[in-house]
Amino acid sequence: MKVKRKIIRIDEDLCDGCGQCVPSCAEGAIEIVDGKARVLEEKFCDGLGACLGECPNGALTIEERVAAEFDEEAVENHLASRDAGETSESPPVLACGCPSTQIRTFVPLGSCEKANQPASHGSEGSELTHWPVQIRLVPPHAPFLRGAHLLVAADCTAVACPDFHRDFLKGKAVMLGCPKFDDVEEYIQKFRDIFRVADIKSVTVLDMEVPCCSGLPRIVMQGMKEAGRKIPLEEVVIAPKGEILKREKLAA
Repeated sequence: MKVKRKIIRIDEDLCDGCGQCVPSCAEGAIEIVDGKARVLEEKFCDGLGACLGECPNGALTIEERVAAEFDEEAVENHLASRDAGETSESPPVLACGCPSTQIRTFVPLGSCEKANQPASHGSEGSELTHWPVQIRLVPPHAPFLRGAHLLVAADCTAVACPDFHRDFLKGKAVMLGCPKFDDVEEYIQKFRDIFRVADIKSVTVLDMEVPCCSGLPRIVMQGMKEAGRKIPLEEVVIAPKGEILKREKLAA
C-alpha cells in the first residue's frame, strides 16, 4: 500500500559512495550499490532521518511523497536475512565499485587439509578469514566484523613477524593500515562506526617500535571513545626483526 509520507531522498550527483550513512540506518534500508548509496526498498525506510548527519556531502535529505508504507515486519525479516548472509547471491562490492574489493569470507584450512598441501605452500597455511583487509576498504557493516575479535595491525608488522598468521591473525578479523601515510581522521571515523555497529569482542593493536606507529592504538582508542564503547584492548609492539618488545593492556 502506498501513502504520502516522509522518506529519505539520495542525490546521486552529491553521493560519492563513502558508505558512512549505511551503519546509521538501523533498518538496513541503505546499501552501496554500483558505487552509490541507495534505498533498497521504500518499505524499509521509516523516514526519521537518522542517517542525515552522517553524509559529508549533504546527499541525503527527507522529502514527503507517495511511497510504499513503512513495514516493520518486512524490516525485521530483511535484517534477519542480512545477518544470515542471504541478501545477495554474490558478494557485495564496496563503494569504489572495484570487483577486487568484494567482501569475501572463507574458512582457513583444517589440519588435514594443511597436511595435504604441497610443501611449497608452507606448513602452517593462511589464517585469513576474509577480504578486504585494508582499514580504508573494510566497511563497518562487513559480516566478518560482527562479534569478532579484531586485530588492527600496522602494515609493516606482517612483514616483520615471521609467524604473523599463527601468533596474531588466527581466530581474528584483521584490518591493516599505516597511521603515517593514511588519513588519521578517516581511521578514527571508521573505527567509531565499527565499534557502534559490529559488537567487537576485543581488539589487539599490533604496531612497530617506530614513533609513527605509536599513533595506531590512540586512533583505535579515540574511535572507541567516540562510539561510547569500552572493549578489551591490548597493544603489542614489534621490533623490525620480529621480536615482541611489549604487550600492554590499554584502558579504553
